[in-house]
Amino acid sequence: MKWFSRFATISRIVYRYGLRDMLLPHVHADWLRHIVRRLPASAQFANQPLPVRLRLALENLGPIFVKLGQVLSTRPDLLPPDYAAELAKLQDKVPPFDAELSRRQIEQSLGKPIEELYARFDPQPVASASIAQVHRAALFSGEEVAVKVLRPNLTKVIEQDLALMRFAAGCIERLFADGKRLKPREVVAEFDKYLHDELDLMREAANASQLRHNFIDSDMLIVPQVYFDYCSREVLTIEWMDGTPISDINRLKEQGIDLQKLAQYGVEIFFTQVFKHGFFHADMHPGNILVAPDGRYIALDFGIVGSLTEYDKRYLAINFLAFFNRDYHRVATAHIESGWAPADTCAEDLEAAVRTVCEPIFNKPLAEISFGIVLMRLFETSRRFHVEIQPQLVLLQKTLLNIEGLGRQLDPQLDLWQTARPFLVKWMDSQIGVRALWRNLKNEAPDWAEILPSLPRKISSLVDEKRRHEMRDAYAHLIATQRRQNFWLAAIALILLVSVLLK
Repeated sequence: MKWFSRFATISRIVYRYGLRDMLLPHVHADWLRHIVRRLPASAQFANQPLPVRLRLALENLGPIFVKLGQVLSTRPDLLPPDYAAELAKLQDKVPPFDAELSRRQIEQSLGKPIEELYARFDPQPVASASIAQVHRAALFSGEEVAVKVLRPNLTKVIEQDLALMRFAAGCIERLFADGKRLKPREVVAEFDKYLHDELDLMREAANASQLRHNFIDSDMLIVPQVYFDYCSREVLTIEWMDGTPISDINRLKEQGIDLQKLAQYGVEIFFTQVFKHGFFHADMHPGNILVAPDGRYIALDFGIVGSLTEYDKRYLAINFLAFFNRDYHRVATAHIESGWAPADTCAEDLEAAVRTVCEPIFNKPLAEISFGIVLMRLFETSRRFHVEIQPQLVLLQKTLLNIEGLGRQLDPQLDLWQTARPFLVKWMDSQIGVRALWRNLKNEAPDWAEILPSLPRKISSLVDEKRRHEMRDAYAHLIATQRRQNFWLAAIALILLVSVLLK
């Protein structure tokens, strides 16, 4: 019954915001198009563009649908640009839940009364979102901390809305013209994973701890310390951070922060995470970034991170360098060599497609070229050649677009290529140059030290084994030959016997 009630609520909101107009052009089945056309059209928001109506409808449907819209805003490969841009405006801000519920959740999860856990706990939350809210507190050892608490009884609500989304995805795939191309069931599955990852605060604690370890001595980025003794799946306790929101440009200027240096730091931090660590903060929107008084970034909210393999990093570096050198043939061969494009792909055809998409970009000054758009164009071209782009690279594209937006907000003249190129060249040199060879030899030295002393014996054993195989094969061949000879001798003898008897 609750499922039906929720479905009725969604239908009412779809009507209220006039989303019929958005659905009608894409309906594939004639009978359904006839039904949709006969539905009454709401005039309440008729003067608003369709992307705006969709954003307002998602906000009205509640926090889970707001998060779905945020995820969709990172998929310009699925949505038209105007829809993606509008959904990017969705704000994950909801009223806080009761302080007593928050207290009960912490005590139940950590197994102690709150007075035994924290020397001071502020019941009034300092931030509230759809998944959790944050309280300020202090440990008995004196450290100021932020305590993040999951909303109680959230799982039932999420599972109910996810069930409806799966049902809607199946209908869209079967009944709409672009249904299969948009892969709605895959999008909902991706959202399901994303949402459940955020519901495990121990995962976020581990992500924050790893990122802090990677930047422990950095003069560009501060990552708060995690207090694991005060963490669980429902509760996260980390170091309290004081700073200025990155979006408050006027206040940063008043504090004397060097905005150009800050913008360059953002690009360097991103490329360090991607190419040095292969582990990156993937939710770098302005709400998750502060600036410390000394001009360093402060990262917050580690629920979404991405990781890259050595193959991913090499693919990205080669493609970026080749693209900005206008070496489209290298872009094409890199796709094929890395396995992103099928082995039988014609490199010349892929080169021509990449040139067609990317060459117009170079009509702009380098300072105006977007790395994120470059990556998106490469992905779009790749799909035409049956390349399945991995989720971690889509996440990377989203993060790169966030970083670019922040960087150019701080410094409109920021030339990302000029900032990133030395880093990429240095990284490529470390991967394929003489130093890379020497580093790999050093890394493999312990294994060689173990293998080399026993190598003669192993070679001898292999030779002996090979000889035994050869002798066994020769013996088998001899037996087979002998059997054939015996057969023919017997046949000849039988023929001679028969001829003698016939005489």
